[in-house]
This record gives sequence, structure tokens and C-alpha cells, in this order.
Amino acid sequence: MYIDVGSARLFFDVVGESLNATTSDMVKRPTLILLHGGPGYDHSTLRPYFDRYSDTHQLIYLDHRGCGRSTGEKETWYLDQWADDLEVFCKTLGVDSPIVFGQSFGGMVAMHYAARYPKSVSKLILSSTAAQFRLDETEKMMRKLGGDYAAKVAYQFFSKPSQAAYDAYGKVCLPLYSNPNAPAAGNFRDRAIERPEVALHFFANEMAKMDMRAEIASITCPTLVVGGTIDPVTPPICSQAIADAIGNNASLKFFEGCGHGPHRDNPEGAEKVMRSFLATNG
Repeated sequence: MYIDVGSARLFFDVVGESLNATTSDMVKRPTLILLHGGPGYDHSTLRPYFDRYSDTHQLIYLDHRGCGRSTGEKETWYLDQWADDLEVFCKTLGVDSPIVFGQSFGGMVAMHYAARYPKSVSKLILSSTAAQFRLDETEKMMRKLGGDYAAKVAYQFFSKPSQAAYDAYGKVCLPLYSNPNAPAAGNFRDRAIERPEVALHFFANEMAKMDMRAEIASITCPTLVVGGTIDPVTPPICSQAIADAIGNNASLKFFEGCGHGPHRDNPEGAEKVMRSFLATNG
């Protein structure tokens, strides 16, 4: 399905009913909006792991502006616009106080959205993401997991993004995103629509100087921050910095032996933690 938001057409998909038909009074289910990573991927990377949550929530998967099946001009590929898109999207569809899950880049959008529109979000789940990109820490973890060459490829890609650097990063560094004992977890790209031009634009411009730590201190909704102990691109220090910045409203959970996306490397463990958070009041 599509919705027009300004100059862009945003693609979204809905899984699960908004009203619980199994109850006599048709209780409204909470809405969980799921924001994919990248940027430049699409929501299909999340579907195998989150469709199961439709037993308790109505799920909305959204392709960010410029990503997947959504349109949008290059001049609008910035966090302000991506966050504003989410606000207009929710207002237009009548989605009140959703829970927002963001993976990687999606977590950056989710943080910015919650800080920009604090009354619009009921809860946040921030997975394998960063308020400030730490290339120095990424290099360290890439070196630890893949050796000097992986660290060099990562540095070249993030410091001077180009199509050639993107291709090299995909071959050398992306396989390090997942625990080698969970080989299927690394297949998230197989079904994805890739738009590398969006990633190159974001990395070369906004992410290089991004620091949302002061901004997200204003987030007041309950927030769950999850990360993997062997995440090479948003290492544990990034998750810790988010939790520290948000303060008492944040809880932090690290998954031992997981990489960039605990829901892929440890689906059962991640689901248990997230369902517990979703079930709590407040």
C-alpha cells in the first residue's frame, strides 16, 4: 500500500488487525511500527522475525523515503525529513501513540522522531543503532572479527563512501554482521530491495557528523535499547551511549555473541526480551 507524504510516495504493509476480534468488546490492539535499516534496504529484512508479533499487536512496516518501494528526491534524504514523514504518516492514518521499533538506521530515525515529537510515541525499541557514529570503534570491532583488511575496508567505506567502496564493504564486512554460528542470519539481504545511493548519500553527509546524544536526552517514553556484544558497525559502546543519554527512561540489554541485530542471531532470546517490554505498562 502507498500513502502520499509531501513529494514522496511511501510504501507500507500491515500485518494483524487493529481490533481484537477474539474479545467481546473488540479491544483495540497497540500498533507497532517497524523501521528497517540501511538506509537503502526495505522492510522485508524484518518480516521473518516480527510477523509473529501480530498475535498481540497490529504491525506496520514502512519503507523510508527513498528506500525500497518508496519514492523521494535525493534532496530530502535527511533525518529531519524521515522523522517528519513518520509523523505525517501516523497523523494521516490515525495511528495514535504507536510503539516504534528501529533497527540500525531505522533506530536513528526512531530516536530523532521521538525527540522531535515526544507526545507521538508510547514506547521505543532501539536495536543495534547509534546516536553518534563511532568509526574508531567500528574499526576496532571489524579488526577483531575480520582482521586488518576488514578494518581497512570499513574505514574506506565510511570515510569516503562510493559505489566501489560499498561493493567491497558488502563482500568483506557485511558477512561479519552476524554470528558465524547463526549462518541463516546473514541472509537478510537476499530478499531486500537495495538502493545503495541512499546509503552513500546519508553516510557521506549527515551520519559522518551526527551526534544526537544531547537531543535524545529529551526522550521521555519507556525505551528498550538492545545490542549485540560482537556488533561490528554499532558496537556495544554505541548502545551504552544511547541508554546513558536517555537516562532513567531507558533499559539496556546486550545479547552475548550476537552481531548487528539480535533478532537475527538470537531470535528466541530477543523475542522474549522484547515481548516482556511490550507487555509492561507505562
